[in-house]
Amino acid sequence: MAVTIKDVAKEAGVSYSTVSRALNGIGTENKEKQKRIMEIAERMGYTRNAAAVNLKLAKSYVIGLYFSTISRMSSPFVLHEVLTGVYSIVGSQYNVVVKGIDMHEAGTINPSYFDGIIVLSQTDDDLLFMEEVLQKKIPMVVICRKVDVDAPNVTTDEEQAMERAMDYLLENGHRNIGVIEGQPSLDSTRLRHRGWRQSMRRHGLDPDKLPVICGNYRYESGYQAAKQLLNYEPTALLCFNDEMAFGARVAVTERGLSVPEDVSLVGFDNWDLSGYSSMKLTTVERSMSEIAKEGTRVLLKRLEEGVQDNRRIYLENKLIIRETVKDIRGKTIKEEIPKGIPDARKTGQ
Repeated sequence: MAVTIKDVAKEAGVSYSTVSRALNGIGTENKEKQKRIMEIAERMGYTRNAAAVNLKLAKSYVIGLYFSTISRMSSPFVLHEVLTGVYSIVGSQYNVVVKGIDMHEAGTINPSYFDGIIVLSQTDDDLLFMEEVLQKKIPMVVICRKVDVDAPNVTTDEEQAMERAMDYLLENGHRNIGVIEGQPSLDSTRLRHRGWRQSMRRHGLDPDKLPVICGNYRYESGYQAAKQLLNYEPTALLCFNDEMAFGARVAVTERGLSVPEDVSLVGFDNWDLSGYSSMKLTTVERSMSEIAKEGTRVLLKRLEEGVQDNRRIYLENKLIIRETVKDIRGKTIKEEIPKGIPDARKTGQ
């Protein structure tokens, strides 16, 4: 098997981007380090990949970071996490240009401008853009959701994660649970929706008996949805992201109730404030920063080594148990939500 830059980097105890810069004479102010890396590469029998060399000749050192939308982004937290993740990997080696697919004019992408593109996709509407990128032969990686395109894909299993979150509420005795979902048009909403309903069915319960309100992943929508759901006296609220969960907590407090004594609360994402605010929120950790980091690593391997790996990579979601779920097993609870419950979804899934 041919020796790669990654092998040389491991032997030298440095990052593969450091090795790449040394071999290409970029950023060589530390001549001793460059010399040592060159000697290790020669000793190991490293030879430069011709495809990688050809890619180097036309480099712009610009990476495009495309979101499904920026103007209607579900949460600014996502933008911050993804940018932080990407820049932590590329450092000063590449410039990152942020754009929204919904503002892209078909056919206008310039392959000489971008060395590669990272697409944070939230909807099938992004597929035409991805096809254009591939047709222009621009290296691409897709993050955030599962897609069937000829490119690397980094994501998490959101359905399984939300199933586990609902499991935790049910295991703690909760049956009267209000659900605050996100926009129905987003894949993340559909997957999380299927997840909690699957959990209910596995526990022998009817998911159609729970009240569901769709928010938009923002704080205010969580607050408004919780105000409606509290009319049905739930013992717990399951929120599709942490930002809405923090909004829901305000509605609970305004009603003269407390978390978790009167109403338990579970979020999703492990938002920055989840572990540091006065409310220690139990949530699912889905690190957009880690997803972005892994996607960037995959793209840089293509750009630096000419190696394309079109695998789908799943990163782990973890249930972070803190202090917002009360164990009510053994307590007498209502087994039915009152009739006329709101259901913002009519999917039957």
